[in-house]
Amino acid sequence: MKLFQFRASPFNEKVCWALDFKRVPHERVSLLPGPHMMTVRKLTGRTQTPVLLTPEGAIDGSAGIIDWLDRAFPEPRLGYDEPSATESAKIEAWFDDDLGPRIRRAILGCALASPKFFSALFGEGRTPLQKSLYALTIPLAAPLVRKGNGITGSASIDDGRAAAREGLDFVAGRAARSGYLLDDRFGRADLTAAAMLAMVIDVADSPMRKPQPRPSAVTGLLAEFADHPGTAWVNEIYRRHRGASASFDGPSAYGDQGLQQGRAGVPPGGWGARFLYRECIRPQRRFLEMERTWQPSGAPA
Repeated sequence: MKLFQFRASPFNEKVCWALDFKRVPHERVSLLPGPHMMTVRKLTGRTQTPVLLTPEGAIDGSAGIIDWLDRAFPEPRLGYDEPSATESAKIEAWFDDDLGPRIRRAILGCALASPKFFSALFGEGRTPLQKSLYALTIPLAAPLVRKGNGITGSASIDDGRAAAREGLDFVAGRAARSGYLLDDRFGRADLTAAAMLAMVIDVADSPMRKPQPRPSAVTGLLAEFADHPGTAWVNEIYRRHRGASASFDGPSAYGDQGLQQGRAGVPPGGWGARFLYRECIRPQRRFLEMERTWQPSGAPA
């Protein structure tokens, strides 16, 4: 199986977490936001990530992929029995379709102000030269990123902050007794909420940790929620159940010593001017040509 992913995306983090939790052998291919659209559209006809290539075909959307993984690899289980299954679906839909996209506007709005940081955030695992070249294209991609994510100005970023606080308040209250959102055990509701909220938390030793150095806007956003009780819950869920300090490209390796990292970086041949044109400039040029008619396909789920 092969997973096409973004680094630093909560929707992709959900699927990586589920694959790691179930220790499902697979290969990962990291894509860059913007240029990813050409690759993903060929696989699914849409533009959202993550996309998992399975023996049954390509599946996109984190919720659908986790559904499939729980059927194909039932242990350890992430789903629930009724009535908790219905309650979990409501919690997941709330985070995936409402809170998550709003929170994403806040972190992306801050990150886009610094092309170097944006490149480091989504280009993790690539060489310093590749990240520098990708950073040069961010000003071209920024209008499409803002349009596709509903970032219309400071009000949308403030709304993202409000959504983060709403989600943190929820998990702090709901998990106060047992430490979990449902059935006194770790499940997909906890995984979803923690991954979404990790956008505004610097979760130590995790794939969602933010690179350094950080622009002041990102630092301020993380500091705003650092002392919230919900932040402590997210950090604890990651500490207990994530089991990986970083994502990877290439094949997974699950051995006796636990989760091992695949090879860092990207397939060979993406250097210098050839990399800049093939992976950045040529795709961005096509995206700008589509800007008048392109509409987002909806928040990934």
